[in-house]
Amino acid sequence: MVGYSDSGKDAGRFTAAWELYKAQEDVVAACNDYGIKVTLFHGRGGSIGRGGGPTYLAIQSQPPGSVMGTLRSTEQGEMVEAKFGLPQIAVRQLEIYTTAVLLATLRPPLPPRDENWRSLMEEISEISCKCYRNVVYENPEFLSYFHEATPEAELGFLNIGSRPARRKNTKGIGNLRAIPWVFAWTQTRFVLPAWLGVGAGLKGACEKGHSEELKAMYKEWPFFQSTIDLIEMVLGKADTTIAKYYDEALVSEERQELGRELRNELLTAEKFVLVISGHEKLQQNNRSLRRLVENRLPFLNPMNLLQVEILKRLRRDDDNLKLRDALLITVNGIAAGMRNTG
Repeated sequence: MVGYSDSGKDAGRFTAAWELYKAQEDVVAACNDYGIKVTLFHGRGGSIGRGGGPTYLAIQSQPPGSVMGTLRSTEQGEMVEAKFGLPQIAVRQLEIYTTAVLLATLRPPLPPRDENWRSLMEEISEISCKCYRNVVYENPEFLSYFHEATPEAELGFLNIGSRPARRKNTKGIGNLRAIPWVFAWTQTRFVLPAWLGVGAGLKGACEKGHSEELKAMYKEWPFFQSTIDLIEMVLGKADTTIAKYYDEALVSEERQELGRELRNELLTAEKFVLVISGHEKLQQNNRSLRRLVENRLPFLNPMNLLQVEILKRLRRDDDNLKLRDALLITVNGIAAGMRNTG
């Protein structure tokens, strides 16, 4: 089984994707050496931070030989209803799975053309992981900022999960399950787990003169292209103005600077993703998705403003059941508008 959730929470989206790619290559090579037929089980969630994304794109970006006529995958949370809730949509999803698996078997995705591409991936991954962990695990202010800036603590009041939010009764990020980790950041429209560290890694490579090489990787290597495209999709759904509003209303003054630094990191990620993809603006290659997101904003934005006000009041009166009910309504509304949340 290939696990996406905790690897992303531990090392960041970019590093997790690259390490899982290499691990699958090793498994396939070992099985080929001993004549064993392997079926990889992909434990994907609905969110990009947990390995989610369009089914066809995900399957077509796997390492060569890892999809040989068979594939096993999970569908979780709201994605079950979204993909299989209606008979016609369920049939369409099975058609997508079948087509992608057949194509990946008969015409396997291309491996990296140049060995230098692997070295470059290692370099980007190392910078990205270091940046991610410096913020999430090494910064002593981050945990408090996370609790203040997101509704993570309040999600425990709501009956919306099948398991406890934490594996152990401790406050650290390490024992927090990946679902509430991603879900809480999606609620604030910051979507931090999907992009943190990516900007630093890509910037480091570009500043060393690898921009053209990265553009070639994007055009010719399906895995790298899908990784960048998924990050670009998330950046298109993020909103620094809304995230800033959460900070200004809910975060204590001594942690406001951390919020500003993180918003700058998001802008860095956006800048260098666009440089590599060659797009003038986010989601340029997916206009239907961009239109969908824009159409939802008149409904999403007011719900975010309501949620901030409810959180302010609930943190002064956490036993108020009416406020808890109101919070649940905003949580459901924002999750439905953002999709890719669980």
